Amino acid sequence: MSTSVTRRTVLAGGAGAAIGLALPGSAAHAGGHHPTGVSFTLDARTLDGGEQVTSVTLDTSRLGPIDPAGLTPGTFSVHAKATSPIPIAPGDQIFSEYDLDRTVTEARLDRHGNIVLELSHAEGQPGGGTLGYILSRGRNVQLDLVYTITQNTPIVRRHGSPVTINRFVQGRLSNPEVDAFSYHASRSGLKYRLYSPDHSPPHGRRPLIVWLHGGGEGASLPDDYYDNETTLRANRGALGFATPQAQRIFSGAYVVAPQSTSYWIEDGPRFAPLIREIVQDLVRRKRVDPDRIYVVGCSNGGYMSLEMTVAYPDLFAASVPICGVVEPLSGEGPPLITDAELAEIRTPTWLVTSRDDDTVPPETNTIHAHDLIPGSLISLYDHVVWDGYQFPGHWSWIYVARNDPSLNGTHIWQWMARRSR
Repeated sequence: MSTSVTRRTVLAGGAGAAIGLALPGSAAHAGGHHPTGVSFTLDARTLDGGEQVTSVTLDTSRLGPIDPAGLTPGTFSVHAKATSPIPIAPGDQIFSEYDLDRTVTEARLDRHGNIVLELSHAEGQPGGGTLGYILSRGRNVQLDLVYTITQNTPIVRRHGSPVTINRFVQGRLSNPEVDAFSYHASRSGLKYRLYSPDHSPPHGRRPLIVWLHGGGEGASLPDDYYDNETTLRANRGALGFATPQAQRIFSGAYVVAPQSTSYWIEDGPRFAPLIREIVQDLVRRKRVDPDRIYVVGCSNGGYMSLEMTVAYPDLFAASVPICGVVEPLSGEGPPLITDAELAEIRTPTWLVTSRDDDTVPPETNTIHAHDLIPGSLISLYDHVVWDGYQFPGHWSWIYVARNDPSLNGTHIWQWMARRSR
């Protein structure tokens, strides 16, 4: 039977495990040839509801020209198993682990001659996600993925005899949007990912967009799990600003996504200077325009974006708090940001939430903040619906990631891009 390794081991060690396969009547050794083995890549996309493996690419280009007419969805089978990278305590729960067959919807050749197996996927469809949510931690973690490929019929080549692959080697997880963000850590130890625009101008500087994640994307304690990954894989919050559309609107912008060592609302005043340290370091090292720095955050990060404008009133050109927390969610204790602090905010602010948010009540948080922040704008949605799929009401960051909020004909990205300190 086949063996494999976890994706976590692949990423850490740079090697996969051989998956042996012997088909009845196979001709793998015909003509004195060595057994045929190929590696494969897990191709992922970050959907609005989180990252999913959407296809598998087999490195078959070296096998010679393959007849695409001989490829069908039944040529290969794909099995996927996803498990937690850290132990789950008795009685605890992790959502999104799975052990199932993935449906192959298409088998095709890419321009390099590699076989691509397209997999059934959709918002809310189980069995393709790369993250698991640990209930007691309130955190997402990268699942360990083990994919098993089975060949059911020989591959027809344009020249030579048909080929049966007897060995598959699992390779890396590939998500071009996520991979475009480089890995970094500040001097204080705060990890972050950074997107840099393709072509820096010979003269002049670029804007910087600071994305502050929600509570589920911080480190998972006490497990010492701190991956610098989930901030880009859980949703499109940071990725949206690195799309060609956003880059055109901002005339090329850096996008930085710091990852909390726990969660922002645990101790926002302590985290604020750590975030500022990253911003100041980027201003020194990169061609960042200090007058065009923008802060955007969702939920926990929505609170932190407000906290940053309270702590540093002259740092940002604009702030976009999304379903941000202002009052303690428990309903007890002092506000995270006082009314007096909200009334003193002078940074141009556009708040976003959905009326059906049952995680962070809009009335006592976003709407309350809008009533107090001078000159602030607000977008209130009834529900969070995108491409016909209704998400939980708390997920209003989807709209900002798609540049949907607009007032008087101006969309939120264009509004941000026009702001200068």
